[in-house]
Amino acid sequence: MFREMRRKRQALSSTEIIRILQRRTSGVLALSGSDGWPYAVPLSFVYDEGKIYFHCAGSGHKLDIIRQNSRASFCVIDQDQIVPEEYTTLFRSVILFGQIRILEDPQEKRAAIEILAARYAPKDTGQNRTRAIDREWEPLCMLEMQIAHMSGKEAIELVKAKSFR
Repeated sequence: MFREMRRKRQALSSTEIIRILQRRTSGVLALSGSDGWPYAVPLSFVYDEGKIYFHCAGSGHKLDIIRQNSRASFCVIDQDQIVPEEYTTLFRSVILFGQIRILEDPQEKRAAIEILAARYAPKDTGQNRTRAIDREWEPLCMLEMQIAHMSGKEAIELVKAKSFR
């Protein structure tokens, strides 16, 4: 179903992948458009217990595509440091595959936006977050990506540096 990574030595562990998902706040969601053209869009996200949550407007191209085909891929770049003298980059990234669903149930939608709000405004009070959520509630749409497969990879130079520690 999902291809095995060719350069296994550069693979990140599940623990490392989850750390990246907990640390980073944006990535690129890739969908398969109905017209045969791929559609990729940068989005803010939050990772929680094997799921990725996104928020968006209640209508638009992304939702139209998801309603037709809920399969998606999501890429998060953790590091991308150019090393010009070596003609390389010291990269670390994660790719997720899964199914996306639009959260219709108000309780599920509320729980998801609260997780996202706490991630993006951790020092704010619960009362302020609640006010902000309530203010935007009507047009708010929440998406949940159930992760079916995840992989992560880093530059061989980073792998070698780990072995010297």
